[in-house]
Amino acid sequence: MSSRVVIAGVDTSKLPKLNNDDMVELMRRLKRGDEKAREYFVVANLRLVLSVVHRFGARGDKADDMFQVGCVGLMKAIDNFNENLNVKFSTYAVPMIIGEIRRYLRDNNSVRVSRSLRDIAYRALQAREELSKTSFSEPTIDEIASAIDVAPRMVTFALDAISDTVSLSEPVYTDGSDNIHLLDQIADTKNTDENIFENLSIKDAIKTLSDREREILLMRYYTGKTQTEVSEEIGISQAQVSRLEKNALKVIKDFLV
Repeated sequence: MSSRVVIAGVDTSKLPKLNNDDMVELMRRLKRGDEKAREYFVVANLRLVLSVVHRFGARGDKADDMFQVGCVGLMKAIDNFNENLNVKFSTYAVPMIIGEIRRYLRDNNSVRVSRSLRDIAYRALQAREELSKTSFSEPTIDEIASAIDVAPRMVTFALDAISDTVSLSEPVYTDGSDNIHLLDQIADTKNTDENIFENLSIKDAIKTLSDREREILLMRYYTGKTQTEVSEEIGISQAQVSRLEKNALKVIKDFLV
């Protein structure tokens, strides 16, 4: 039984499979204006579009969109294919399908990626697919880089550039009504126990300052005002602001030691 994959509402397990002679005969008929032959030819080649979409590693709604765009490329390939050339239709159609998908991604990506970087990424994806066919393990970045003659760091950078952006609120695991989101999987290096206790100590130290000293620190380090701006706002000299600020910082430092 063939595996069932549904994409853009199409159940790929039910798609017809044609040999080369059948494809040639259908192409001849559709070129003569046989609409039924054209329709059947399109359906029979949807697997070709799906194989190209898989090269781009698309998932979810994006895969559906790319599949539909790839079908546009398929239709263009059918219209422009010259049956008199000694070339298989799939050989002619794949570059056109890839071209349509690349244009779609370039025009609809929220993050602009240069064409050269995107080309490296697509070559890397194609190389990864080819290497996977001859190996029982996932090819490494170094192997992919060697296959396309590009530095490994550029391959990594290019593949990251075309990766889908993911929301931190996206669920990664669901157990009944409880969802674990991507944000829950990210370590917080700031709010450690050590930092929490340090922040509490700073708050206690600030409580020992005078109202004027607390006001100066707030204006200097929270709102980002200069000493001159603080002096003008609270009506004392810049020298007094400097002296009060230094004294307040010394009190906090001594409190934490």
